[in-house]
Amino acid sequence: MSGRSAIALVLVALAVIAGGVLYATARSDPPATVHAASAELSPSPHPTPAAASPVGPASVSPTPTPTPSATASRTPSAATHSASATGSAFVVATGWRTLSMVNRLDQTIWPAIAADLKHPISATGWVLAPGASLSILVPDHWDVRMWARTGCSFGASGVGSCTSGGCGRLECGSTWGEFPSTLAEFDLNAWNGMDFYDVSLVEGDNLPMWVNSYGGTSTDRLDANGCSAAGCTSDANPTCPAKLQRVRAGKVVACLSACLVFNTAQTCCTGAYAARSACVPSAWPIDSAAVFKKAEPFAYSYVDDDATSVLTCAGECNYRVTWGVSS
Repeated sequence: MSGRSAIALVLVALAVIAGGVLYATARSDPPATVHAASAELSPSPHPTPAAASPVGPASVSPTPTPTPSATASRTPSAATHSASATGSAFVVATGWRTLSMVNRLDQTIWPAIAADLKHPISATGWVLAPGASLSILVPDHWDVRMWARTGCSFGASGVGSCTSGGCGRLECGSTWGEFPSTLAEFDLNAWNGMDFYDVSLVEGDNLPMWVNSYGGTSTDRLDANGCSAAGCTSDANPTCPAKLQRVRAGKVVACLSACLVFNTAQTCCTGAYAARSACVPSAWPIDSAAVFKKAEPFAYSYVDDDATSVLTCAGECNYRVTWGVSS
């Protein structure tokens, strides 16, 4: 994505031909030191600049958090349009989008983003109880990764820890969370008014997730229940091979990629294995890509899995990120 050090990893060019969309992807080799680097849209993991102090419009329907979120310090343009994630319309300033988060799991989660410092928003960490949802406003040209943390505990200052996906604070700012974590990746207005977005398990998986777009023109292949033509959303953790399991207090809380576990050029598709023809998950000691693709058929399961995993939307689209399994 454009706000990251590895923008050269991906270039997606689209041409509309006879009512269809043709995707062509080019990439350069990721650094040899990258652990499970997502060549499709990902940077070298774990950059840790100083925590951001994001600003922007306040959340549309915020959920209380253990520590207060930053209040808005910038007023959107007076020109507005209506948008709705749930059927009840509210007014959104031109140049801003609605991003809704929905927790369909039976556990509390703590969504977070690694902030786009060029396009900040009012908060970078939230808490969602089971069945809860919230909506925030995000700016055009927003370029971020989003994930959710589990088993978190934060003090009054917002400092704390999580059993998966943690960044050390409720508000992650521009700091990445711990891998493995299921990622939603967004690059809004990335090319000719087109948004690119996806779900990535390249860094591993901690929670089932899917993303829907609405309010624009999209080739979104997912329905509201997290199903695509290739299948529906399930939890990878119960089927995760023992060697790939992240266990906390006797419970599997995440499933690591083969790259994270073995950290070889072969499993990370770097060096001599960087070419698509040489990046073959079935040849790895454990094929984590097969595990992830079965759980979320629409998601990136390894770095070259882009034929069915890149989603696009044009026309100032809005988004809904859902954590849960298809019912």
